[in-house]
Amino acid sequence: MEMSRTVSAAHVAKRTRVRYGILLLIFLITTFNYADRATLSVTGSAMRAEFGFDAIRMGYIFSAFSWAYVLSQLPAGWLLDRFGARRVYAASIFFWSLFTLLQSSIGLLGSAAAAVTALFVLRFAMGAAESPAFPANAKVVASWFPTNERGTASAIFNSAQYFAAVVFTPLMAWLTHAFGWHMVYVVMGMMGLLLALTWLKVMKNPADHPRVSRAELEYIEQGGGVISGQKQARSADKIESTGGWSLVRQLLSNRMLVGVYLAQYCINVLTYFFLTWFPIYLVQARGMTILQAGLVASLPAICGFSGGVLGGILSDGLIRRGHSLTIARKVPIVGGMLLSVCIIGCNYVSTDWVVVALMSLAFFGKGIGALGWAVVADTSPKEALGLSGAIFNMFGNVAGIVTPIVIGYLVAKTGSFNGALVFVGINALLTVFSYLVIVKDIKRVELRPR
Repeated sequence: MEMSRTVSAAHVAKRTRVRYGILLLIFLITTFNYADRATLSVTGSAMRAEFGFDAIRMGYIFSAFSWAYVLSQLPAGWLLDRFGARRVYAASIFFWSLFTLLQSSIGLLGSAAAAVTALFVLRFAMGAAESPAFPANAKVVASWFPTNERGTASAIFNSAQYFAAVVFTPLMAWLTHAFGWHMVYVVMGMMGLLLALTWLKVMKNPADHPRVSRAELEYIEQGGGVISGQKQARSADKIESTGGWSLVRQLLSNRMLVGVYLAQYCINVLTYFFLTWFPIYLVQARGMTILQAGLVASLPAICGFSGGVLGGILSDGLIRRGHSLTIARKVPIVGGMLLSVCIIGCNYVSTDWVVVALMSLAFFGKGIGALGWAVVADTSPKEALGLSGAIFNMFGNVAGIVTPIVIGYLVAKTGSFNGALVFVGINALLTVFSYLVIVKDIKRVELRPR
């Protein structure tokens, strides 16, 4: 009995690190999230050959995901604030994986027109299912991490988009080459269904997790973490008293938040170029095979991942050195996005390795600057982290509608990717403008009762 009490007391006194295990889990889920989004970019050339898609039709199919993803953000944010990340995220993972799996069967429909329609519908459904994912990530990080670790934590889960490309783009390219494009959707869908069960088993709120010590809970809460276990009911009451659309209007009338939302749109133009047209650019504009494109695409992805982690560490390091939150978040964002403008230089070189080097440098800069989710966790009202994150994600992923369609038209009308790369570079500059001119001090927003 005495030994049991001693062990229990030691558990309370020792600061555990359960939060890092939670971060690893959302990193893995986000890796699958982006890999499933990118399946079509890898299999697209093979599917175009089989079904006869032209560039404009391919652009619309690419955009189907983002139409649903954007339209579903506000309902997803409300569900997260009302029911919590554990249940909503589990359903999200299950359904997006199911819709990924079903895409393997579109070739059974007989005609190319039916296959195109089915692919558009399934990509649309997948976008709706994935809509809670990033607001849930932000909500989990805000709950589990203090302010001086939040930039790194947010950068790590956000950098999963590059890790997905490093690991899964070559894998999916090999599956397409060896077994056909259908197998990509079978493998990714089945793995995702298993991941949904893992999330349900492992995920808990900080206050409810059996392995979290009192010392870790106090460290998180005293450092600005939003401990959500016992406060969720009160948060729901606060949302109810504020009013749903009134709350949305409050968030959209805040200049700082609007600047952050607009900047995320511009940053995501680079993201969606990489997720949709980049492998096709390597095949069509640079004459690579699908397998070569899959391997080459992993190099900018490695640089993006490295930059993403470095940006978070740099930002949190500035906070620990006594700099303001505003300086700590803006310096990596502005510097990184200025570096991303070098993507335009690909139009003026012909050597493949120089193109890959410029792309890698651009995505390294984009990784450093991709701190928007940390800013959302820093600034959103504590009672509406899910909704604010959803609005942020909605603005950001309008780029997923606009980017593939604009690039599709530019490629179809000019027969070249030059205009597409200029379009991407200009949006990197607009991100800098938004953070320097529109966003002023970065601080948490307080709700006004209705």
